[in-house]
Amino acid sequence: MDSVQVNEKGTIRFETVSSISQIPIRNVKIIITYTGGDESVIAQALTDENGRTEDITLQAPPRAYSMEPVEYQPYAEYNCRIEAEGYEEEFISGIQIFSGEIAVQRMELRPTTDLSDGYAPIVIPGHTLWESFPPKIPEAEIKPIAESGEIVLDQVVIPEYIVVHDGVPEDSTASDYYVRYKDYIKMVASCEIYSTWPESAIEANVLAIMSFTLNRVYTEWYRNKGFNFTITSSTAYDHKWAYGKSTYDSIDNVVDRIFTSYLSRPNVQQPILTQYCDGERTTCPNWLSQWGSKRLAEQSYSAIQILRYYYGDNLYIRQAASVSGVPVSWPGYLLENGSTGNYVRTIQEQLNRIARNYPAIPTVVVDGIYGPKTEEAVRTFQRIFRLPQTGTVGYTTWYKISEIYVAVARLAELV
Repeated sequence: MDSVQVNEKGTIRFETVSSISQIPIRNVKIIITYTGGDESVIAQALTDENGRTEDITLQAPPRAYSMEPVEYQPYAEYNCRIEAEGYEEEFISGIQIFSGEIAVQRMELRPTTDLSDGYAPIVIPGHTLWESFPPKIPEAEIKPIAESGEIVLDQVVIPEYIVVHDGVPEDSTASDYYVRYKDYIKMVASCEIYSTWPESAIEANVLAIMSFTLNRVYTEWYRNKGFNFTITSSTAYDHKWAYGKSTYDSIDNVVDRIFTSYLSRPNVQQPILTQYCDGERTTCPNWLSQWGSKRLAEQSYSAIQILRYYYGDNLYIRQAASVSGVPVSWPGYLLENGSTGNYVRTIQEQLNRIARNYPAIPTVVVDGIYGPKTEEAVRTFQRIFRLPQTGTVGYTTWYKISEIYVAVARLAELV
């Protein structure tokens, strides 16, 4: 970090599970040190029964540095060592902490085996608004069949996973990663914009990132070119994505709220390829400007107003037809105390299965009646997974319960 005064605070929390069973890991030791060779320990923490730490407070540069392009780095960088008995040690270099923001570091720890050969450090690259990365190579925002090959999907579906190629398309040495769709969007947004920005700017950028990504999914863009992945981590071709990158509460909350949305135009089936640039070092007429979106948000523009400012007035937000990997889609209305029926039964069954891995969640009778005990189980789930503790099941809670249920149930079948 540049030698400027560090006089504000940011926070980070850690969430750890086993990579084999998705069981939360208790007593994981988190050791945070400075970057740059200084190994002085500045903070330590242990995970609780839910595999989570309390928020850890760390110094950060002034928040104002992330509000306009300036000569000073707007975030502090820290290293972290993660240790747990029976699991391989992890080391992360370059965790980015912003003033006033909560960073979330999720880790799937691998059990130690006789074949374990030590850890390879995870090195987080600089933020795209701070470091220099190749600008996007322009493409048509709508892909005709003749250009992209046969379109496999006949409707827009939110994938459960996408395959990220960590390099340019032709680099056969680059690793491919299977990443949950929502996690991918959160990590890309955390690489591409600052979490300190107004919510409508974050939402506009997230919508652009999701629509771009779903265009790659819908058109099978890379697979039709002979590659076995969905998207790359190259800013010249797609978005910046970094393995092991922390995300931020402000970005996570937006993604969880709108993750089934995408952008399109009248009489266009596919999500449009919403390209963008930073708007300062690189300009891009008719594309979204990241810094420009932030300034429009400060003028009280909504997310759709920001997007239409750049992409035109005939841009619309649409909802995907379905979500892959989810046993049952959200019913479209709030479940609360007094609700009855099969949707309530689904939530009760899923919460009971999740409770095997997260025993703080009380089990309930699966009777299809949303009573006080179901409300308590929902509220406990919301507390563990950092959702508003309403005790009711709306869009965000429904899909978070589904996500965790699928993770713990599927991996249990494999072990």
